[in-house]
Amino acid sequence: MAKIIDAWMQHPNLEFSNHEIFASLRRWNKTDILTEAIPLEWTIAAMDQAGVDKALACAWHAPTGPMISNQEVADTVNAYPDRFVGVASANLFKPMEAVRELRHWVQNHGFKALRIVQWLWNLPPTDRRYYPLFAECVNLDIPVCLQVGHTGPLCPSEPGRPIPYIDEVALDFPELKIIGGHIGYPWTTEMIAVATKHENVFIDTSAYAANRFPAELVDFMQHHGKHKVMFGTNYPMITPEKCLRDLDSLGLSEDNKALFLSGNAERVFKI
Repeated sequence: MAKIIDAWMQHPNLEFSNHEIFASLRRWNKTDILTEAIPLEWTIAAMDQAGVDKALACAWHAPTGPMISNQEVADTVNAYPDRFVGVASANLFKPMEAVRELRHWVQNHGFKALRIVQWLWNLPPTDRRYYPLFAECVNLDIPVCLQVGHTGPLCPSEPGRPIPYIDEVALDFPELKIIGGHIGYPWTTEMIAVATKHENVFIDTSAYAANRFPAELVDFMQHHGKHKVMFGTNYPMITPEKCLRDLDSLGLSEDNKALFLSGNAERVFKI
């Protein structure tokens, strides 16, 4: 069986799971407010069910403060160091503090990337507040993970547009590895164009089951984009098993499937 790396997930705390911003997702998934946090063992069991070997566990920072802190991510990694890799987040409104925070978690705790969810801030990634962190990502030789496409939560979708925003960031920082999570729908063709144009721009498929991949993305994965697309789930919003259930229907070659499931993530994140 091919090795599998989940490039975009989070192990949530109770406050994160029940946050009002995710009410629309709970409605879609027909889930209720939780009374207890999801045990870490449940997350491991969900990975095991789908054969996921390793997952990049992401912190979340909003203007109001951490939603999943970098320390919580470190605790998750420390509990299962063979199964999780840490991804940091930081406060855009305090740029030097954010740079020092990112540097600390990468250099002292082995975190492998930065993630900023733009819709939380209602700021596109071309905003000046991002740029000190982008420069530090280049210095640390780590990728930045950004959300692309519309938002499931009831927040503005504009900051997730691939064009002009991801395109312009890639022009300003050609050395910066950028991963666009959530495939970019309804601007998937734009996301593919930007990933084709720029050497260091990639796509992950988090939040989408394989049977919902747009045809143009599947074609990209089958041909010139085989080194550009990586598997992700956005767990717990969607389970790894559901994401992978219809993977064989895509008609990927075994080599391209291996790149999608783990090879591209191993290379880009240096796992």
